[in-house]
Amino acid sequence: MRAFVFPGQGAQAVGMGKELAEAYPSAKAVYDEVDAALGEKLSDIIWGDDQDKLTLTQNAQPALMATSLAVMAALKDEGVGIDAASFVAGHSLGEYSALATAGTFSIADAARLLRKRGEAMQAAVPVGQGAMAAVLGLDFDAVTAVAADAAQGEVCQVANQNDPTQNVLSGGKAAVERAIDMAKDAGAKRAILLPVSAPFHCALMQPAADVMAQALADVTMNAPSSPVVANVVAEAVSDPDQIRKLLVEQVTGQVRWMSSVQWMSANGVTEIWEIGAGKALSGMIRRIDREIATRAALSPDDVKAAADALNA
Repeated sequence: MRAFVFPGQGAQAVGMGKELAEAYPSAKAVYDEVDAALGEKLSDIIWGDDQDKLTLTQNAQPALMATSLAVMAALKDEGVGIDAASFVAGHSLGEYSALATAGTFSIADAARLLRKRGEAMQAAVPVGQGAMAAVLGLDFDAVTAVAADAAQGEVCQVANQNDPTQNVLSGGKAAVERAIDMAKDAGAKRAILLPVSAPFHCALMQPAADVMAQALADVTMNAPSSPVVANVVAEAVSDPDQIRKLLVEQVTGQVRWMSSVQWMSANGVTEIWEIGAGKALSGMIRRIDREIATRAALSPDDVKAAADALNA
């Protein structure tokens, strides 16, 4: 069995998808659709030379979705559709890419939702008051204990459970800085602040969750054509009402990526394709379960190779 997975924030890079859009009119049409939905040329930012502008949360989120969906459009031209995957999943915003791929909502709605999500997450906490930190070399339970000890009445939570030795903390800046010191004392190989503009996936994001609850309530949602392994429950879901609820919870909830990959493995997945920018998820998957074969697709050559493999 096979799954398609879609990257989250941090994978963005200027120029991503440009070769693909030049090689496949259907891929270019995805970027055009996103531009039209947002009422601006996001594609000019994606294919420009200002990495900082692309990295702004409200740009990065729809840009990464557009690039993933452009790859899927090119794959479809080569005879590979969503029916090639038994499950789809995405890391944080990548869940929107997975859902759009599976037909739960349109590309245009996904773009508008991610623009709103990015703006709301950025606005939820004043710049400088929140922080996130990566902790390497400690398991999930140890990092959870560190977060609890470091909170001291403030917010400090495990935001991302990425793989067996990589977890991400999120919360108030002082609490996260305390957690970094405590994690090092507990034996972490590394504990470092991340260059992000807001403390994602923690309780401080509740104002953004409220915004997304309203935005998602107004969007037509269909059952996905392939079940989506949702971040916050780490299991497959297909009911649109449940998906809507979980997308709201995801804003403040934990990205349970390791558990999601383990669930897919336990349910027969032996091959996972990373669709879109970067290869970060592939690296995580290999550290979670070496028995799962991983491949990534972004460039025209990647798409041709994927089509050869998946149509064989």
